[in-house]
Amino acid sequence: MSKVIKYLPELEGDEQVFVAQLYRDLSEEQAEQFAHVYRRRRKDSTTTLLMAVLGFVSVAGIHRFYLGQIGMGLAYFFTVGFCLIGTIVDLVNYRSLTESFNEKQALEVAAMIRGAFPVPDGGL
Repeated sequence: MSKVIKYLPELEGDEQVFVAQLYRDLSEEQAEQFAHVYRRRRKDSTTTLLMAVLGFVSVAGIHRFYLGQIGMGLAYFFTVGFCLIGTIVDLVNYRSLTESFNEKQALEVAAMIRGAFPVPDGGL
């Protein structure tokens, strides 16, 4: 957990625990690179909420585009957020939508970092 606090102090709650599990097997160099890339890719739940509110009053589905869900964003756009019901549901579930996106990003970044910066064999 100390690596997460050292490199990504802005993480909280479940996201912090999830990333700490990924950090377990990373060297210091890998952890630093992970933090750099993950910080750029992760999304903030407050921004997701603001975009969902914006989608409720103007452009439906903008929060789905923000989270990289292009197909759902188009579906929301053309159906006016599934007659606003989908947008209302997303207003309630904005944190879980963001957490799901961030978990996927963390897994992708961890795999990328492990491949790009392999840990040298320690003479096993």
